[in-house]
Amino acid sequence: MRTVPVVLVVDDSALMRRRITDLLGEAGFRVETAATGEEALARLPVLDPDVVTLDVTMPGMDGLACLARIMVEHPKPVVMVSALTGAGAEETLEALRLGAVEAVQKPAAGSIGRIGEELVETVRAAASARPRRVHGLRERLRLARARIAGEDFVAPALPAPSSPAAAGGEGQGVVLVGVSTGGPSTLEDILPLLPADFPWPVVVAQHMPAAFTATLARRLDELCALRVVEVERATVLEPGMVCIARGGADVELARRGGRLQAVSVPASPDRPWHPNADRLVTSALRLLPPDRLVGVLLTGMGNDGAASMAELHARGGRTIAESEDSAVVFGMPQDLIRRGGAGVVLPSDRVAGQLTRWLLPVARRIGTE
Repeated sequence: MRTVPVVLVVDDSALMRRRITDLLGEAGFRVETAATGEEALARLPVLDPDVVTLDVTMPGMDGLACLARIMVEHPKPVVMVSALTGAGAEETLEALRLGAVEAVQKPAAGSIGRIGEELVETVRAAASARPRRVHGLRERLRLARARIAGEDFVAPALPAPSSPAAAGGEGQGVVLVGVSTGGPSTLEDILPLLPADFPWPVVVAQHMPAAFTATLARRLDELCALRVVEVERATVLEPGMVCIARGGADVELARRGGRLQAVSVPASPDRPWHPNADRLVTSALRLLPPDRLVGVLLTGMGNDGAASMAELHARGGRTIAESEDSAVVFGMPQDLIRRGGAGVVLPSDRVAGQLTRWLLPVARRIGTE
């Protein structure tokens, strides 16, 4: 068993390879390098690294093509290293959908600071991450919808929430989702499976830079029966919608003119992860009784969301933690479970079914009374 994790750094720039090698070497990793995607694929079976860092843009075989081959031929936790700009958002999100654990910013010349620390932290988390093969998304969605429509899975029963939703009004509840590393592909396991008449709005705090959340929202909107939007400004919460918190900021719930809204607010300097899940849940608890909230904590390193969702659970709210067998990084849901705050523990592809069974039958029944 290895005592020192091995990282294969793949980048066509000799300067960048040296810079990343220095950062990771100082952090205690053994680092090997490759200058092209082809070289990386040739070295993978021999080296068998614990983590691969992969440049998004390379001549010849680019990062996406190399990643797709890695996930098919020799699945490994892969961290994409990119400029993290709006222009590269589509490519980077496609990499995350293909199974990359995370995307981090390239360390620039001069003082590296927080960017270097984030790279090291992400690679360290990736060393224990679960690589995901992601193929045939639409076929997976079709089969999953068929399973949810049946009765092959029923999680432990909990009392139904007291009142589903009148749009934005006093009876409305909200589903609150916290997710980080491995999040984009995990959200694709859940949100597209929620039916068009799902009665409560969903607000998602996905740790992500500002350049990516608009693209993520557009991609999910294409896949979902629900309308998916990025929270750029105060957004009234209505049934049939999913709000993705704007990256690089935080999101809170507010009530204005008697209507619930998701509001983008400046990132709190006291919190290390943004958009911050704890801040979202805490704001919701100030406005709504616990039985009109459902907290869902998914894959991610760290513990964001665990404290606030444990409080939600202790006060009678419903919570779901993603199980270890599907989480890319088990940190966030594991912390919620350790705190005794998980009402149900489920793999990601079972979460939509549980939400639907909790909320939709009650809404349909009330609608016919």
